[in-house]
Amino acid sequence: MDISVIVPLFNEDESLVELYEWIERVMHTNGLTYEVIFVDDGSTDRSWQVITALEEQHSEVKGIKFRRNYGKSPALFCGFERAQGDVVITMDADLQDSPDEIPELRRMIVEEGYDLVSGWKMNRSKGDPLSKTIPTKLFNATARMVSGIHNLHDFNCGLKAYRRDVVKHIEVYGEMHRYIPYLAKNAGFAKIGEKRVHHQARKHGKSKFMGWNRFVNGYLDLLSLWFLDSFGLKPMHVFGFIGTLMFLTGLVAAVVVGANKLYCLAAGVPARLVTESPYFFIALTTMILGTQLFVAGFLGELISRNSQERNKYQIEKEI
Repeated sequence: MDISVIVPLFNEDESLVELYEWIERVMHTNGLTYEVIFVDDGSTDRSWQVITALEEQHSEVKGIKFRRNYGKSPALFCGFERAQGDVVITMDADLQDSPDEIPELRRMIVEEGYDLVSGWKMNRSKGDPLSKTIPTKLFNATARMVSGIHNLHDFNCGLKAYRRDVVKHIEVYGEMHRYIPYLAKNAGFAKIGEKRVHHQARKHGKSKFMGWNRFVNGYLDLLSLWFLDSFGLKPMHVFGFIGTLMFLTGLVAAVVVGANKLYCLAAGVPARLVTESPYFFIALTTMILGTQLFVAGFLGELISRNSQERNKYQIEKEI
């Protein structure tokens, strides 16, 4: 199979038929074999009924329905597991991503040897409000700096193309769909490219991904990913180092307080009790915190960061 198209969706029943027909036209025009995997992320409208009707009419249509809303990353994870195409395309269901971009995205993977090609949405200002575009620009600048992937301008673009090996070797969980290029790079797929893509205005409904909470969560996820990449397999390197530093600082401070007391006693100089000095308690607290961080480093080495339940989702139906 040439292409697997994965479409995560939540309450997009008005656009699904038009989206599939558009994808179908593009595939037939270019003589490509394909499948379209719709992942219904717990929709409360008629999305699943539309997907079921499409599957009855078209053998290329497949569907996964979550029992409840888990989020875009779990939807992509399950789609990636099922994908069979040599090239995997992801796109949103709201018709803002154009299927006309698929042949060129595939060509870049097949002929130019890219592992991953990410879309860069053009003319966003015509379709998105400032509350979405400004945080996006700030987020992308930070993501480029932290990830080291300096040639990408739009990490969060839903329209991406992957070599099949990539999607089979990365784990997309939580809300890490924003950082799939970073995940791919960490998995050893370093040839990552970008293509300018047309960004259309939404025709139906409203965006499900707006608000400043999306901006804040994006930074928290980026920090988590950076930490896991840098120290996830060697937590002792960070916790042990900080813990040792704090313990030694507290120990030195305690020795200074004790030495000062002994000096006063030896010199016959009146001195207050050690426990009356605030520096004693600061030193003691620092030593305790240092010890706890050091132990946390040991525990981190013993506990695998890959939970067995991380990607266990309840799928209600599958066709």
